[in-house]
Amino acid sequence: MLRAGLVTTSAAALGTLPVATANAAPQLPADPFTLGVASGDPDSRSVILWTRLAIDPLADDGRGGMPNRSYPLSWQIADDERFRRVVRSGQAVARPDYGHAVHVTADGLRPGREYYFRFRQGRYLSPVARTVTAPAADESPAALAMSFVSCSQYEHGWFTGYRRLAEDQPDLILHLGDYQYEYKANSYVAPTGNVRDHAGPETVDLAGYRQRHAQYKTDPDLQAAHSAAPFVVVFDDHEVDNNWAADIPEHAEDAPGFIDRRAAAFRAYYENMPLRPTSIPQGAAIQIYRRLQWGKLANFHLLDTRQFRDDQGCGDGYDHDCPEAVDPNRSITGAEQERWLVDGFRRSTATWDVIGQQVFFAQRDNDQGPLKTVSMDAWDGYAASRDRITKAWVDAKVRNPVVLTGDVHAHWASDLKLDYDDPDSPTVGSELVCSSITSGGDGADSASGAHPWLAWNPHLRFQNNLRGYVRTKITAERMDADFRCVAKVSVPDQPVFTRASFAVFDGRPGLQQTQDNPPVAPLGKRPATEVTRDTVDWETKRP
Repeated sequence: MLRAGLVTTSAAALGTLPVATANAAPQLPADPFTLGVASGDPDSRSVILWTRLAIDPLADDGRGGMPNRSYPLSWQIADDERFRRVVRSGQAVARPDYGHAVHVTADGLRPGREYYFRFRQGRYLSPVARTVTAPAADESPAALAMSFVSCSQYEHGWFTGYRRLAEDQPDLILHLGDYQYEYKANSYVAPTGNVRDHAGPETVDLAGYRQRHAQYKTDPDLQAAHSAAPFVVVFDDHEVDNNWAADIPEHAEDAPGFIDRRAAAFRAYYENMPLRPTSIPQGAAIQIYRRLQWGKLANFHLLDTRQFRDDQGCGDGYDHDCPEAVDPNRSITGAEQERWLVDGFRRSTATWDVIGQQVFFAQRDNDQGPLKTVSMDAWDGYAASRDRITKAWVDAKVRNPVVLTGDVHAHWASDLKLDYDDPDSPTVGSELVCSSITSGGDGADSASGAHPWLAWNPHLRFQNNLRGYVRTKITAERMDADFRCVAKVSVPDQPVFTRASFAVFDGRPGLQQTQDNPPVAPLGKRPATEVTRDTVDWETKRP
């Protein structure tokens, strides 16, 4: 790990990198914290702290303008924003072979606590950010404020949704994929036009992916979201290539070299995300499916629906009567991940089992006639895989299964069925789908009329085509979900509103609509603060 530049240190290890070593590095000519800071993957005793040094974030070589040498950093984590009560501190090294990214496992923390952290490099201080640890395994927290997002195409709009999400002050943020997009400027244009441009060509190599991640990370609204709460991330397709599946790219002519492209994308993804060392990529392979426990309240099962799937049947789009879509030998998760997920269902004693994943789970037939026309890129294209997993949570008597989804650039809410073709089939779970942060441009507000597909898909309960995110509050009794919307992303700094709210009640599968256009009320602990660089002296001693 030290050779890879993925340093894990804590207060107990302060002697491993003397201060003199840090002072020996040449002084950087400009602020290296242009990409902000982040935290992620919290457990009850630790959390990952992340930053990446870059003095010229959009440099074409992907190196962020950094010299080809290592730079030591110091870090602190405290009980308070002013760092008067520092509880852990240490040193880490940002190395060029990992893009000058740093992943610190800040351990020895207390369960279910709010903390603040920052980094220092030479005379430069990073912004201060908030993070949260999970409750202990045997604790029953009163509530969890969790929001989830997906699909932020930089060119298509301003990342206002991230800013408004940060203002809600959640305890946890799930990012369900398409954190960044691979296209060169103006090759993917929103219906209302693009408001800004990607830097560089289409991302196919490590330099390109590093540059693209850096461009996204310079956005102040995204930095605000990362500074508000820990992220738990999984990728979808655009972090690599549109609609890729396993070792197969979107276009057949791109197959030569695709494995190298995937390896570069995974490397850059790890470098730029607050992931644990278990997700360090090994060439073109990365371990991204994992489980997070939030006391007795919830288990989060995070899936990978790209790396192990069979290729899409009958093309990547919509098709009808496709034999591959119902082939029992095909899978969207791969056999090993499916066994892992089913085993998690069987072992779970949580009140809520939340499955965070990328593509539409419920059946979504877009043909009113006798043909069933569904997306080959979603779980509809892998119906047997969906059926096995659904039956597995029913057989395991999972108390409250809820699927969280991104990808489709619109809000949806669905009841989950054992048999979608039988209207009397029992409801066995719920699906909440978040819209995009920007992808697709401004979109449209469908408050005045229901989406036509809802008429012949009675398990589909709600749709809205504005941009935004989903805000939830989870307690032992219920999960409340607010579908948060921004009227326009082509105009910066717009207000946010809640278009509809649903609840899932403990022991009662399915969604209950609680209010159309309900009043907006924050779910977090306190109003958000701006990203700041604290002026309290770094050497403040902990009590």
